[in-house]
Amino acid sequence: MSQDKIRIGVIGAGGNTTKLHIPGLLAQRDVEIMSVANLTTASGQRVADEFDIPRVAADWQEIIEDPDIDAICIGTWPYMHAPMTIAALEAGKHVLCEARMALNAQQGHEMLDVSRRHPRLVAQIVPAPHTLAFDRTIMEMIGAGYIGELITLDARISMADFPNPASPLTWRQDRDLSGNNIMAMGIWYEAMMRWVGPMATVSAIGQAVVPHRVDDTGRRVVMAIPDHLDIIGNLEGGGQLRFSVSTVLGHAPAGVDVCIFGTEGTLRLLQAGLDPMTLLAGQRGDDGLAPVEIDPAKRGAWRVEEEFINAIRGLESITHTDFTTAVKYMEWSDAVTESLRSGQSVSLL
Repeated sequence: MSQDKIRIGVIGAGGNTTKLHIPGLLAQRDVEIMSVANLTTASGQRVADEFDIPRVAADWQEIIEDPDIDAICIGTWPYMHAPMTIAALEAGKHVLCEARMALNAQQGHEMLDVSRRHPRLVAQIVPAPHTLAFDRTIMEMIGAGYIGELITLDARISMADFPNPASPLTWRQDRDLSGNNIMAMGIWYEAMMRWVGPMATVSAIGQAVVPHRVDDTGRRVVMAIPDHLDIIGNLEGGGQLRFSVSTVLGHAPAGVDVCIFGTEGTLRLLQAGLDPMTLLAGQRGDDGLAPVEIDPAKRGAWRVEEEFINAIRGLESITHTDFTTAVKYMEWSDAVTESLRSGQSVSLL
């Protein structure tokens, strides 16, 4: 395979797929996208015309059953990730699947089990991208003892603005399409796991500040997924985590404000307004936090499609993100949902 052309089929050609995955795959050496299937044949044809893809499939099964295709890029909403991934792996095809992994942890485990039965096939979930430039630096600073012992990680993620009942209903507000994935919580938890490991316990409270929206048919739809959420709990490796994520906070001081507090030092990842994301740090005895200059050699970047193709060719292993890691954030997402419903703390151990 290392010298052969890799032939890819695309299932689901929405924003991320057309902006990132298709161009990223076509940028790799000896890669050809053979076919695309989208919600409608007409929308699939538009994507095929834009990227010179030779075939438009009538449905996703046609792509998976195509003997000329080596690998599948799945860009659908989470409700189809498990059936498509499992079918593709069982058909002998490598899989790059859009995040979030699945509707819930049970589906995630089913995907992981099938991938383990086909160890020669590459199975990758699109990773959380927001912190790639800083991840290695943060991990190395914590590992080298910069913060001492972890006390708490305090993360506040605010998207959008004041509540807007007139905003359009999207798949993210539909539990049938998104499952236990709530707003961007899974993306950020995946990033935080890179730095401090997984949580051991989860307690969550949340609310749908916008209680209902109107769909395309004029039907009033009750919002069952929170648009404001607070999560606290203990970390497996010691210390605590407090995580607030919201899409309804007007004039929030920062869209991203993540502080990692330790016994000897503090790290802060900050993005306010249109400013670029910045890492700051300070230790006991310093006057305060100061910007951290990221070594260019340690600055990560988006290379999902390159990693996928290289893994197929045996040149590297999947790091961002393998199915085992993705299952961990799905188990955590399930725990958040269970705690929201029960009002109780949920153990992940």
